Amino acid sequence: MATLSLRNLVKTYGKTEVLHGISLDVADGEFVVFVGPSGCGKSTTLRMIAGLEDVSGGEVRIGDKVVNHLEPKDRDIAMVFQNYAIYPHLTVRKNIGFGLRTAKTPKAEKEKRIEEVAAILSMTDYLDRRPAQLSGGQRQRVAIGRAMVRDPAVFLFDEPLSNLDAQLRAQMRLEIKKLHQRVGTTIVFVTHDQVEAMTMADRIVIMKDGHIQQVGTPAQVYHQPANTFVAQFIGAPSMNMLPGQVVSGGISVAGRHIARDPCGATGALTVGIRPDDLRVTEGRQGSFEGRVTVLEPLGAETLAYVDIGGQEVVAHADGRKPPALGALVSLAVDPANLHLFGPDGMALA
Repeated sequence: MATLSLRNLVKTYGKTEVLHGISLDVADGEFVVFVGPSGCGKSTTLRMIAGLEDVSGGEVRIGDKVVNHLEPKDRDIAMVFQNYAIYPHLTVRKNIGFGLRTAKTPKAEKEKRIEEVAAILSMTDYLDRRPAQLSGGQRQRVAIGRAMVRDPAVFLFDEPLSNLDAQLRAQMRLEIKKLHQRVGTTIVFVTHDQVEAMTMADRIVIMKDGHIQQVGTPAQVYHQPANTFVAQFIGAPSMNMLPGQVVSGGISVAGRHIARDPCGATGALTVGIRPDDLRVTEGRQGSFEGRVTVLEPLGAETLAYVDIGGQEVVAHADGRKPPALGALVSLAVDPANLHLFGPDGMALA
């Protein structure tokens, strides 16, 4: 296992700079997930760590060694790609052990490591099958096994679950998390799916346009977003954003006065409310009133889209007794759960 350090990492293509001096420290044994929209630079960063992209500026350090100019095979990393990249004509056993064959590992040692990895991945009974005889999840496990068998310092995962169906993605998320808990190897995982990031990571790195927006635990980026981008990118449905105004004794939002410390702000600001914190209530005791425009039943709960003064917000309602479409409803929010952002989009303390 090893630490990973990025220092002022820059990537340019011609005159276009796509990665703008990012810095990050990954602890030994940590599971870090890079997440962001397409084109944000997360996969480029991963490929630079792997040595598949040249470093235009800055430094990549694995352990105590700067690896900028080392070939991928000399970096002590193993990578799992979006497509399985396993050989269809080879058995599972030979696919898992392929990297050991090229490393000229003694046969007895190679067989021992293949068996150990297959046991960890619950693939022992499939070692003599070919990929065509496996499910999508099993093929992905073979790809992971081929990486594991080399016992690398760092695992790199490049959107490995995006080709799987929803149920299988959920299963593989759990398996990869269990795998990390068992082997404790440093993992850097890239995804565009914020649910994958929230459920798997020790820490999440949220990127946009080649810049890191926030680094934190899943709880930190959800409950303490650094800016409006993070606030709306993390969480489904996205955080409601409403224009607000600092007034005497609190904040005015959608025509309603809410007693709340404005955190030193004056004038206009943006007020964020997570749908989880905005609930349809009985009577007229809530913070806001509005009319239901759309309902999305989810079973235990229903998402209610409500128009309040021309602004549409998403709130949670009881799944057993949802409001009627078009009904006038009251929405309750705890002022302590409001998120305040300044005119620059940055969170106010």
